Amino acid sequence: MGQEQFSDILNLLRLPKPRNADVIPIFAQLEHDYPCNVENQIDDLTGVWELRWSSSNAPYLQVQPWLDNLQILLPTDNRAVNLLKLPAPLGGIAVVAELQIQPPKRVGVTFIRGGWIGPKFGLFKPKLLTNIKQEFPAWLDVTVLTNELRLSRGSNGTLFALIKRHDLNTSELTSSLSL
Repeated sequence: MGQEQFSDILNLLRLPKPRNADVIPIFAQLEHDYPCNVENQIDDLTGVWELRWSSSNAPYLQVQPWLDNLQILLPTDNRAVNLLKLPAPLGGIAVVAELQIQPPKRVGVTFIRGGWIGPKFGLFKPKLLTNIKQEFPAWLDVTVLTNELRLSRGSNGTLFALIKRHDLNTSELTSSLSL
């Protein structure tokens, strides 16, 4: 039954706009059947993840065909980057964060800086980043984790489903951010 549920949710997440009514029951069942321990799954956690579904109504947490909503996780370096890649030639919006692994499933998040990352012009890539003074604790509970799928619950109660992007390179995506 488990492999079928993983296939079902991955197929749903590849649709342009997965429906809450389809995703939530499988999400809940996988959380129950396959609990995560991030400390034991650091290799699976590491990499580039694409947000494919969220329970949030915030526009930047919705799947859009014109926007790549990526999260680069580097837990062994205690770093992460949320990256909204806008259509060319606009660049993207990046937020750099520090991570603290808090087993069994929690990842503490402290936002450090964020802003606009421009498109590359030859060797030059403009950026406008500012420091962030985070006034509240933030965290993410990673509830299900494989090398293909990550299900999480945020500190505000939002549910997230992400697919790992093996075709994207963490170094290329973070090279201009001075992690």
